[in-house]
Amino acid sequence: MRGMVFMGDNKVEVLDFPDPTPGPGEAVVEMKASGMCGSDLHFYRHGMAEVIRMLGFKDLASRGISEDTLIIGGHEPCGVIAAVGPGVDGKTFKVGDRVMVFHYEGCSHCDHCRTGWTQLCDHGAAPHGVIKHGGHADYIKVPVSSLVHLPEELSFKGGAAVSCGTGTAYGALLRLDISARDTLAVYGLGPVGLSAAQLAAAMGVEVFGIDINPERVARAKDFGVAHAINAGDVDPVEEIFKLTGGKGVSCAMDCAGGEVPKQQAVRSTRVWGKIALVAVGGSLNVDGMKDLIGKQRTVIGSYTFSEVGMKDCAHFIARHGVDVDKQFTDEWKLAQAADAYADFNKQAGGKGVFLF
Repeated sequence: MRGMVFMGDNKVEVLDFPDPTPGPGEAVVEMKASGMCGSDLHFYRHGMAEVIRMLGFKDLASRGISEDTLIIGGHEPCGVIAAVGPGVDGKTFKVGDRVMVFHYEGCSHCDHCRTGWTQLCDHGAAPHGVIKHGGHADYIKVPVSSLVHLPEELSFKGGAAVSCGTGTAYGALLRLDISARDTLAVYGLGPVGLSAAQLAAAMGVEVFGIDINPERVARAKDFGVAHAINAGDVDPVEEIFKLTGGKGVSCAMDCAGGEVPKQQAVRSTRVWGKIALVAVGGSLNVDGMKDLIGKQRTVIGSYTFSEVGMKDCAHFIARHGVDVDKQFTDEWKLAQAADAYADFNKQAGGKGVFLF
């Protein structure tokens, strides 16, 4: 089969790999859609080995991995079960089922794994597309426990979005315990930020969307943003306070990364405000008393989502008719991977996806 590998230095290669065979408790999924995530750009620019070191993964040798191991990229897989291994209960998952893949593997026994938070595994998680082969391939082999049925109302593209970016946004909204009583400022209108806007708007939340890219700001209202703010033209904190009668929003989310948007996310909330930090990158450098303690604000770290949360997100989208497919502005074939990531690396458009 074909699989795409991040080589670093803004290069990718599509190589030949053996077709996977499922072992006990495993399934092979024939890929139908594999999304491109903003975090992929770390691998694209710096290479897998460098990012693995940066993320602090240890004991790779015990997993049969060295710095020279070629790992297939992509951690937003969605497709159809092509084969199942011994011991798989056909009543739950069977050949032909449409499925999304929860892209972390863990020990399956610690409390985090048992509650669906495999990325927090006490013994170290192994993400697909980083430590395990990912979805930018014709097939992917995964434990059946990592599969989630794709609702009929969702396309394979939509399932790929839920498998990381859109699911991550949903997880952060749950961490904020948000409802229609709230107002939400979303900093960074890339795929995760636009997903947060779409989902929050479907919950009845008034959404403020902030970005420095004029094209992303212009698109924002199509995703449920009530107030689209170009932070390159105005101070977004001042603008939000102006639009909220001097109070600020009740909730904010940083989907941009970097120190400045994190500061702005905190400072644009009202007294008792809640802030979810989602994007990787940048430090939270704020005044403890003036920005946090004195305003009774709560800062929450939100690391993707649980497997149960992924299922809930997909069904929320299906029930509310959220059009997640329109996040995708670019569709590619795997053979076009080099062009796809060169274009995605500009970070000017929407989301990209490989279709099979």
